[in-house]
Amino acid sequence: MSIPRIAIHRPVTMFMLSAVIVMLGAISLSKLPVDLMPEFAAPVITVNTNYANVGPLEIEELITRPIEQSVSAVAGITRVESTSREGGANVRLFFGWGTNLDAAADDVRSRLDRVRGRLPEEADPPIIFKADSNAFPIMQIGVEGDYDPVTLREMAENDLSPRLERAPGVAAVTINGGLRRQIHVDLSKEKITALNLSVDRVVQALKSENQNLPLGQIDQGDSTYLVRSQGQFANIDDIRNLVVMTRENVPVYLRDVADVTDSTEDRRQFQRMTSRDASGKLGEGHPSVRMQINKQSGENTVAVAQGIRAEVARINRDVPGVRLVVLDDNAIFIERAINNVKEHALVGGILVVLIIFAFLRDFRSTLIVCTSIPVSVIGTFALLYFGGFTLNTMTFGGLALGIGMIVDAAIVVLENTHRHLEKGKDRMTAAIDGSEEVWSAILASTLTHIAVFVPLLFLQGISSILFTQLSFVVMFSLAMSLFVAVTIVPVLCSRWLRTHEEHQHHSGVLGHFYRASERFLEALDDGYRRVIHIALQHRPTVIGAAAALVVLAVFLYPRVGTELLPQTDEGQVNINAQLPIGTRMEVTEGVMLRLEELVKQSVPEATTIVTNGGGGGGFGPAGNTNRGGMQVKLVPRDQRTRTSDQIAQDLRRRLAGIPGAIVRTNPYWVFEGTPFRTLVPSAGSCAAGTSPVIRFFLSGTDVTQVRHRYVVDSGEAAKMRAAGWIEEGPVFCAPS
Repeated sequence: MSIPRIAIHRPVTMFMLSAVIVMLGAISLSKLPVDLMPEFAAPVITVNTNYANVGPLEIEELITRPIEQSVSAVAGITRVESTSREGGANVRLFFGWGTNLDAAADDVRSRLDRVRGRLPEEADPPIIFKADSNAFPIMQIGVEGDYDPVTLREMAENDLSPRLERAPGVAAVTINGGLRRQIHVDLSKEKITALNLSVDRVVQALKSENQNLPLGQIDQGDSTYLVRSQGQFANIDDIRNLVVMTRENVPVYLRDVADVTDSTEDRRQFQRMTSRDASGKLGEGHPSVRMQINKQSGENTVAVAQGIRAEVARINRDVPGVRLVVLDDNAIFIERAINNVKEHALVGGILVVLIIFAFLRDFRSTLIVCTSIPVSVIGTFALLYFGGFTLNTMTFGGLALGIGMIVDAAIVVLENTHRHLEKGKDRMTAAIDGSEEVWSAILASTLTHIAVFVPLLFLQGISSILFTQLSFVVMFSLAMSLFVAVTIVPVLCSRWLRTHEEHQHHSGVLGHFYRASERFLEALDDGYRRVIHIALQHRPTVIGAAAALVVLAVFLYPRVGTELLPQTDEGQVNINAQLPIGTRMEVTEGVMLRLEELVKQSVPEATTIVTNGGGGGGFGPAGNTNRGGMQVKLVPRDQRTRTSDQIAQDLRRRLAGIPGAIVRTNPYWVFEGTPFRTLVPSAGSCAAGTSPVIRFFLSGTDVTQVRHRYVVDSGEAAKMRAAGWIEEGPVFCAPS
């Protein structure tokens, strides 16, 4: 007995199976996390080692090279990149796709343990980071207020951060900017020399006395008490009254040999924020603090961001003198992208229904065919949930792609059943004969469609991340449509389908529409029949035209532009400034403030400007006091005439005249704060409107000599410069 016959004789069973599928899909949809792109773990392991106040050359010799020599033998490594900078080293290990990063990280850790004895004792232990999609913040919040940088940071750490961490789905809140409170102990050289008191002894005294020590327990009566020594410093006077030594039974206090002051850490970075005032104009900038928020693994990015935004609104209402501003919110891009895909999928589904109705010209037949759309689409959500996938642009794109193919099998079954009805058979017999006759054919057709997407499952690299989930969604939705076509559709046809004569007897608007459309379709059939006859009479011409089109396609294909991910207007422009190495923070701050004023004058579309310096300007390692960065938030796209790329190009021309500074301006990339940033070559060194097409990696004992020989004096480099290519360090950027 065939599957369609079983389904027709057991309609309740088929409807219950469909209901279970729809119910599972609906429940899964409510639990699916929403994200911009599929989650993935880039095959990259980073080893960071800090060694404060040491120059790059010494870092390379003492830290970078020993670590490189140790970890280069780890199995699966395809490339090793290292950066030696003032105060630390960064070694990035790139592995082949499919490598078990957990096992690789254990191997790297064991090899680092072997080389630990060769590293300087003063250097911090190497820290291993695995590329993790949850390590990237989903939101950045700026904090400004009527307080000094020390108080502002303390409020962010002690008051604001705990409230944000309590929001559902938040894993951690990282705080940057402001100044930390620091107690300075300035020893008098003359006094400690006269007392023969070493600095190490003072440091050891401070360490040993500033701690609470457990003293055991005391039993008293029916109770047991834990006892500890309260030794931690409670105020600055406790530090001043610390006994550092005894001379002839006379205690020597710290205040006798040093000045103890309540101060702040050395200023190695700054951050300020400028927002629009009540009049709608950009006001004066204020010191600010930036908070980066990471979500928990597997949580819904959009839901977490909504909870954070609600908490930010409550903080702005409850905490006087402090204002929180959302600077970056990945959920906005996700919601926009997902809503666009959902809208197009919905429009596509509606168009499918309308076109089916236009050709079938019957509500019942249209309803029978269109039952495959909700059952297949909603049932696919169950696959996403149990497969560990997320709702993202690729999975929704797969649904939108599959909607048009989902109804094909159902239409074939319905048309063949209708043909058997025209022969005079009753509905039950026509549905059985019609569906049995074509069900093997639609099985082959569906498997053919599925076979097209099977090769995508074997892709590697970033392509597999982008297209694997899409392939699964399309294949499963087609499989679900096949299930509906051989079960639900025959059952509905056996109960609802009408014959041609029943349509002819319709009156009213539907009757006139049916008869008019019948004449149109008959004319369309006649026209197609004539075209076929002409084509058969001129076979060489038809074959030659088809071959010419193929040749034309092959000729035009190389001229079609290609890119990994498109550049979109996300309403933000990033500006990076680099001054000569060794530039003081005060000089960098002055340059950034000058750039900020120029941006205010040049970009009336700006709503918020966040300026920072030191720590790589927010984009690099700590200690780079010669770097600065700026984020310019713009009004929504429908409220401005210029795109973010046009604004970036205009700013590049206006900001190019700062003496001694290299200024780079780029529109914000939607994937800047996502794991895809680790896989795509950085465009941060290229100006707006350009892209890093050629990248040089040079090596040698004298970097300056190597650069002059192979880049500055190179004939190929000269040709590229003459063609308008822009040279930015080791990168040649394509002309605008």
